[in-house]
Amino acid sequence: MQPVMTVEEISAFLETDFPQIHTDGRVFTVTAIAPGSATMRFDPTDRHLRPGGTVSGPSMFALADVAAYVAILAHIGPAALAVTTSLNINFLRLPKPEPITCDCRILKLGKRLAVVDALLHQGDPETLIAQATATYSIPPRETSTPHSTGDRPHNGAK
Repeated sequence: MQPVMTVEEISAFLETDFPQIHTDGRVFTVTAIAPGSATMRFDPTDRHLRPGGTVSGPSMFALADVAAYVAILAHIGPAALAVTTSLNINFLRLPKPEPITCDCRILKLGKRLAVVDALLHQGDPETLIAQATATYSIPPRETSTPHSTGDRPHNGAK
């Protein structure tokens, strides 16, 4: 499956439609879009740390959720009303108070549902700190977003 949005287009969409993700500063960054995948970086601040100096679980959960959303949008186009229906996360190692990368791979992209695997690591992709599986509900194309021009194909729909 081929992406229909670039890193720049996804970043601009998030800036316009979801400015609240930057409430804590610019901590989430889309770093790559590729066929069937997307990568985001999270730069935690002191606000994202838990006692003991590790990145909090809710912060990693948020990264997995936003990165999965980005992976899906990169392949279907801007759909502000796509929503998380399920997200399961496994915390595997204590994260250091350092940047976290989330590599997302789309496992299924249908007309109404998408399933994404999210792998979180800090430098070495083989040493995971968390793994998540996210399922998103995709709205019918005609109601996907008031900002959509409707000229983007819904690639990958089965």
